[in-house]
Amino acid sequence: MTFDAIDHAVDELVRAVKLVAFDFDGVFTDNSVYVFEDGSEAVRCSRSDGIGLRKLDRLGVETIIISTEVNKVVAERAKKLNIRCVHGVENKRAKLRSIAQEHGIDFSEIAFVGNDINDLGCLEMVGLPIAVNDAYPEVLRLAKYTTKTLGGYGAVREVCDLFEHVRG
Repeated sequence: MTFDAIDHAVDELVRAVKLVAFDFDGVFTDNSVYVFEDGSEAVRCSRSDGIGLRKLDRLGVETIIISTEVNKVVAERAKKLNIRCVHGVENKRAKLRSIAQEHGIDFSEIAFVGNDINDLGCLEMVGLPIAVNDAYPEVLRLAKYTTKTLGGYGAVREVCDLFEHVRG
């Protein structure tokens, strides 16, 4: 991924970020779900996201998944990626506020990556709101950075690569 035409303002926001919070469905996944006869579910994720998340680790940027979904697949994927995860969250904005206070991080030092209307509260309060390319229009309007990549197809990796490009 090349980042030739990054807005200088986005550059400055990326430099200030101490925590990147991600939604799960539609960001790590392509927003599809496979439902099996027994009621269990599966989702599709990009393997390249794991390499990207290691880049954020090396840069000293904390990461977390905040998901409304109550599904074991969210926790299992987070565990495999070695990223903190809270799921079954009704009010993502309140949860992100709590996490910021817990870590002593100002909202201006947080990036949030989302795709849907349940992410609006977080996107409105953080310093760097990021939307995946196929996000809902309301989300895209709030974004200061929109990925070129679709959710579930390496959008998380693109965000991580952006941080490496700016800060690495």
